[in-house]
Amino acid sequence: MLIAHVTFPVSDADRPAALGALEAEAATVRSMPGCLAFVPFTDATDPRQLGVLHEWRSAEDFANYTRSETFKRFGAVVRPLMTAPAVSQRFEARLIEKTD
Repeated sequence: MLIAHVTFPVSDADRPAALGALEAEAATVRSMPGCLAFVPFTDATDPRQLGVLHEWRSAEDFANYTRSETFKRFGAVVRPLMTAPAVSQRFEARLIEKTD
């Protein structure tokens, strides 16, 4: 499993537009092959920071997502709103337990 944790800063004025762009594409991304989770969020400790938590079945599935029209579409909206570059951390993970 690949987990990607992406964060980026936006101004207070641009936060609704940036978060809205991510939320508008969430259902589409979640329906992509290999997507296990796509969770846009506002950092509770710093509201200028937005982010997305991704879980993908494989690195190949994630790579296909980053080449998709959906990724390009919301990137065209979100990137110009960033006040600094995004920080993307990617992890290989193995699920050891899931509880309900």
